[in-house]
Amino acid sequence: MSLRVAIQMDPIESIDINGDSTFVMGLEAQKRGYSLFHYLAQDLTMVDGRVIALARPLTLRREKGNHFEVGEAHWIDLKDDVDVVLMRQDPPFDMGYITASHLLDHIHPETFVVNDPMQVRNAPEKLFVTKYPDLMPPTMITRNKQQIEAFRDQHKDIIVKPLFGNGGAGVFHLKPGDENLNSLLEMFEQQYPEPFMIQAYLPDVRKGDKRIILVDGEPVGALNRIPAEGEARSNMHVGGKPAQSELTDREREICARIGQDLKDRDLIFVGIDVIGDYMTEINVTSPTGLQEINRFDGVCLEAKIWDAIEKRLK
Repeated sequence: MSLRVAIQMDPIESIDINGDSTFVMGLEAQKRGYSLFHYLAQDLTMVDGRVIALARPLTLRREKGNHFEVGEAHWIDLKDDVDVVLMRQDPPFDMGYITASHLLDHIHPETFVVNDPMQVRNAPEKLFVTKYPDLMPPTMITRNKQQIEAFRDQHKDIIVKPLFGNGGAGVFHLKPGDENLNSLLEMFEQQYPEPFMIQAYLPDVRKGDKRIILVDGEPVGALNRIPAEGEARSNMHVGGKPAQSELTDREREICARIGQDLKDRDLIFVGIDVIGDYMTEINVTSPTGLQEINRFDGVCLEAKIWDAIEKRLK
């Protein structure tokens, strides 16, 4: 199968080629003989019912400091000139992100968008997971101070985080007796117009926050992320240490519960986060973790993603 693939992502110049999942998806596409284009979300345009993008032909290589070549930028029609669009720009999941998903609605599924833009829009990480309350830790979504104080009185040790944040930004661990709750809520109220997410703190996070990759609803690999000493967050860019991991029976149960739903929604590439026995997020915007799992397990997860895409196209 020969495909024309447009990658909607952040600047290709600044990616970490040893950690970026989109990079290896692009390398695998080249290996299969697909042609690649790169454009930024801000380069999307809709005119006379057509969705076009100012894109550059792209060639990738695993060579640090020389990992890409691009051709001259020109306008391409995302319905007529492209077979697949990878929607891979990083959050925040703001109105810019939502608008991009609306524009891509006009081309999907004639041009196959991964993940389905309507389903991405309807499945923000910290809200989609609330469809499965029995799989989650005790959780509250609110701006109401009284509700938050009552939740804290009940659970003592809590996590407070923005509803549409990413990468661990703005995540706070408040231990019993911490006097900063009111100041934190004042800051959140000024910064965020939406409700906040409050969760019971899970001590098992010291053992790791596991990222599990699902492709077309099936678990294909996992990576544990151990938080640094004195840090409540396990995200690798804030010091979390990656570690090889296998799925537990509970994690397989979680994947089995959500797998068909992901498949039905055309959410091809998904990463879920699990702490202990609880799922905390379902990441559908631009999941990561492929390269770390590949290195630990000697696999090629990006090949499984492209196999799933090709299956849908056929």
